[in-house]
Amino acid sequence: MSYECCEGVRGLKFSRGYFLKQGGVAMIGLSAMPAFLQRAAAATPMPNKKQLVVLFQRGAADGLNIVMPFGESNYYRMRPTIAIPQPKRGSADAAIDLDGFFGLHPSLAPLEPLFHKNQLAIVHAAGSPDSTRSHFDAQDFMESGTPGLKSTEDGWLNRALETIPEENASPFRAVAMGPNLPRTLQGAAPAIALPDLKQFKVMAQAPGTGAMVEGGFEAMYAQTVDKALQGTGSETFEAIDLLRKADPAKYQPENGAQYPTSRLGQSLQQIGQLLKADIGVEVLFVDCGGWDNHVNEGGVQGQLSNLLRDLGQGLAAFHQDLADRMQNIVFVTMSEFGRTARENGNRGTDHGHANCMFVMGGDVRGGQVYGKWPGLNDHQLNEGRDLALSTDFRSVLGEILTKHIGVADLKPVFPGFDNHPRKFPGLIRA
Repeated sequence: MSYECCEGVRGLKFSRGYFLKQGGVAMIGLSAMPAFLQRAAAATPMPNKKQLVVLFQRGAADGLNIVMPFGESNYYRMRPTIAIPQPKRGSADAAIDLDGFFGLHPSLAPLEPLFHKNQLAIVHAAGSPDSTRSHFDAQDFMESGTPGLKSTEDGWLNRALETIPEENASPFRAVAMGPNLPRTLQGAAPAIALPDLKQFKVMAQAPGTGAMVEGGFEAMYAQTVDKALQGTGSETFEAIDLLRKADPAKYQPENGAQYPTSRLGQSLQQIGQLLKADIGVEVLFVDCGGWDNHVNEGGVQGQLSNLLRDLGQGLAAFHQDLADRMQNIVFVTMSEFGRTARENGNRGTDHGHANCMFVMGGDVRGGQVYGKWPGLNDHQLNEGRDLALSTDFRSVLGEILTKHIGVADLKPVFPGFDNHPRKFPGLIRA
């Protein structure tokens, strides 16, 4: 199995705390800094902003086997060989009871304590209202935030940042881990792609074009940092080299957290590393592939189980590593669409419609499965085959952006969508 992962981070500020804090990316004395970094460290206060991490599960994850409605008999009728058994005391090969109706896949056991401690919420029957079954189109619609409209040129997360302008924004305000900037972060607001923190090779959007270029960091830096620091592009690269020499590979997660050794696990570890660096991170993006399980998806064991084990261990390690910092972080997962309610003849599932989303963090009203359950009777299915949609993904993201990040106007973020607060699921504290 393979993972395609990226993260996104923007607006990081070179603060005194970043360079002096042990346990972050580096511990570097002021005397070792380039002159411009000494000035920045002296002038920049420790940031205390809310932060957002977005995980995109590419390939259309099977929400019905991730969070299964074990209380509905139709679930077992439609999935005779891949359904997850009902919860059974003492059994590790059965659903984990969440609320008497919904259960968590046993491979996600590390997330159970977070749910019951009200630190993890789930939104079921959620997703995009567009009916496409094309991975490419569906991902594009969800990342642009305009389902059904292919002409949108930028991403919803980029537009969200534009609604909260920062006069002296750092070039690290938004970052995507990976060689390419994801659709979500493309747009007018500066963003960078970071393939690997250990390499610290930076790809940036060329100003005015949105194209990703190596070395474009210089131009972006000149446009976004304080006037006193402009024209110091070469010193910026010196700073990057300084971080590289600090050997991020020696980073040790805190509180006994152990990230998976997979690409997803290591990407989550690097996101945690960046967040703890106290350099002004506001938005991060990470994605992973492998969720398109048409054949031999499996139930308790199998391809999906392996993916979920990696995901569950990674999210739990992230939460454990960040600890008290999670009070300022919301972590949300999404996938382009779900899978068919019925298993196919290859013990897999085909492209479906509604799915489930996980929302984790300090502002989250956890311990609940949100969303109106549409049911799995034949007449309740979308097009007679899929879990029907009851919660638009833009309502979930809109609530996070409004209540957590502080976006005052969602109209530019999700144009043409009525995202009134009264329609929010209610999963984020005001």
